[in-house]
Amino acid sequence: MKFSHLIVLFLFIAIKGPAQAQLTITDEKLLQQKEDSLQVVARRIVFGLDAAERFRADSLFTRMLVRALKTPHSFQYPFDSVVNISRIYAPDSTFRIFSWQVMRDEDFVRRHGAIQVKTEDGSLKLFPLIDRTASYEDPLNQPGTPENWVGAIYYRILLNQHEGRKYYTLLGYDENSMASTMKRLEVLHFRNDGTPVIGGAAYFSFAEDSIPKPDQVRFWIEYKKEGNARLQYDEELTMIIFDHLIPENGEVEKKYTYIPDGDYEGFRWKNGKWVHVDKIFTFALKDGEAPAPIPVKEDKLTIPTGTGNQVPRKKKN
Repeated sequence: MKFSHLIVLFLFIAIKGPAQAQLTITDEKLLQQKEDSLQVVARRIVFGLDAAERFRADSLFTRMLVRALKTPHSFQYPFDSVVNISRIYAPDSTFRIFSWQVMRDEDFVRRHGAIQVKTEDGSLKLFPLIDRTASYEDPLNQPGTPENWVGAIYYRILLNQHEGRKYYTLLGYDENSMASTMKRLEVLHFRNDGTPVIGGAAYFSFAEDSIPKPDQVRFWIEYKKEGNARLQYDEELTMIIFDHLIPENGEVEKKYTYIPDGDYEGFRWKNGKWVHVDKIFTFALKDGEAPAPIPVKEDKLTIPTGTGNQVPRKKKN
């Protein structure tokens, strides 16, 4: 190696500082074994023959996952073969969220999840997410906590800042019922003591609409099961976009009949809020020209894990 190269290498190490502790080879092999077991149990949550078997598998999976996460520096291990479970990292890799669902029948779905926060010493800092959706009187406007969570399966996390605080917007879906599906937007931030707050304020503004309405704590769309309406973040437009929905038969109160009509609405981040944009495009789009990433499908077998939010992982030997 040339002397000049040695100088460059030395400067790089000096600027970068001491390396953060990593998973040991022994712990990584241990997590690989645990991952294999988790994968088997996770499949039973989806494919169990009856509700009792699915709920037993869900309970077992939760205990196994917590034990696995107690492994030092488990935050660096993505569990990417457990495809029935959503596991996405925040864009700044300060935390990640696990979320999944267990179905009793076509009209009752319970969500489960946990927020794992990265720690300097590799110890486990975990906040369980307890689905209390059914107990909310006004879920669009009631603030939540990890113990009082409006459940969803998350497929993307966005990061924005306002007045020195970081705000993380969670994009998720909820299979809701045999007739309709929901896609949700929720804003998460951390208090100064490190505890997460989910939906702590009215982050969704409709003040710029032609007919303004009050701000909301959270936002969602509900649509016909086969509708596959989109709700995603568009990198070029730097905004959240979603399908404008209309009732298939003109019955406004029946959300399970709503389908996309070809128009798009959106939200743009302004001054600490997502401000609603009533109509994004003024021209008609042809089939296949929708300005959105790969659509998220409500697939019980393979739950999407988002784009660009993954921590690199070493290949297995």
